[in-house]
Amino acid sequence: MSTIDGPAAPYGALTGDRPELSARIARVTAVAERHLAAADRDAAFPVQALDELRDTGLLGLVVPTRYGGLGGTLREVVDAGVALGRCDMSVALIFTMHCQQVAAAVEFAAPPLRDELLPKLGAGRSYLASVSTESGKGGHLYSAQSALHESGGELLIDRFAPVVTGGAHADGFLITMKNADATAENDVALVYAGRDQLVVEPAGDWQPMGMRATHSPPLKLTGTVPGHQVVGAGVPFRDIANHILGPYAHLGWSAAWLGTAAGALSRVLGLIRSPAGRKRFDVGSELLLTRLSTARQRLDAVHAQLRHTLAMVETTEDITAPACQLLLNGLKISASEQCRAAVDDLIDAVGLQHGYLKDSPTRLEQNLRDLRSAALNYKNDRLHLADGRLALLDREVSFA
Repeated sequence: MSTIDGPAAPYGALTGDRPELSARIARVTAVAERHLAAADRDAAFPVQALDELRDTGLLGLVVPTRYGGLGGTLREVVDAGVALGRCDMSVALIFTMHCQQVAAAVEFAAPPLRDELLPKLGAGRSYLASVSTESGKGGHLYSAQSALHESGGELLIDRFAPVVTGGAHADGFLITMKNADATAENDVALVYAGRDQLVVEPAGDWQPMGMRATHSPPLKLTGTVPGHQVVGAGVPFRDIANHILGPYAHLGWSAAWLGTAAGALSRVLGLIRSPAGRKRFDVGSELLLTRLSTARQRLDAVHAQLRHTLAMVETTEDITAPACQLLLNGLKISASEQCRAAVDDLIDAVGLQHGYLKDSPTRLEQNLRDLRSAALNYKNDRLHLADGRLALLDREVSFA
């Protein structure tokens, strides 16, 4: 690890009485740290970190113990996302998005798919990728353009996706498509397909500004799966999205972004307080102190909003109420904006050499590039439009 890394901040602490989870996460971050620079430089998927996620069983975190998983909670996914984000935002996003897909299978898969799939996921060896983006609609969850075709109890999949995080390395996919008999784009099915059931063809390159190690190039997926591999058959897809996919996305993403910004601040503080840093930086400078204060204030605000939103999801029976949806959407917007702004504050605080150059041990240049994607990951503009409509439904301005 970088010589300026200090002890983990409170943001990265795992809650509950399972210290073994912290040890598992520490193993993953140690591996990710060693390969971080090369993965970012080459826009390469962090295969070594994924292997460690497999070896530690963390890929089975949210699978119930009766299926061989770790029986983890959404809170533990959030804690792990923060801890992983302190090292590498790409690894944190890969992990939390995988947990989102697994949670959907745990909650909505019915026999025989449940009995076939959950033990495999519980073993912690299988990585699930999400296929929800389509050309023309982006990542909009509630609609699909490509339709399933049914023949003799089999479902025919023919799907192009412009962005599939880690798709080249996935062991299985959850794919959104229009139901076979759908007449509207919002009649969506969520289908599981194992890699051995599909032809997975690369359909483009991946050279982004940031988030490079997520390796999310476009894919063409074709194949045939049994009809029972629809996840949540008979359940409106909106229910799956509202109760699992949406909350896991906004909480998991926000955790990864917060961890990334917290790691940046920790490394900057380590630099300033190091013997060399004490010679270079005037720790009595009002400008420096103000920028450090502003960055910390932004992160504390996001942390408080993250924990409050998580508690709401854990305890509220109906999270589709306008006040609850406003809180979830507001978390995503705030975290995406404030975590990037905090890193920008830090770049100003430490200047060109340690804020802007790629070879700085603060990694601020990479953190800023990575966090620039946050506002575009299910675009904030779209969420603001949704929140404006929701605000009109909450005349009393109630708070979740």
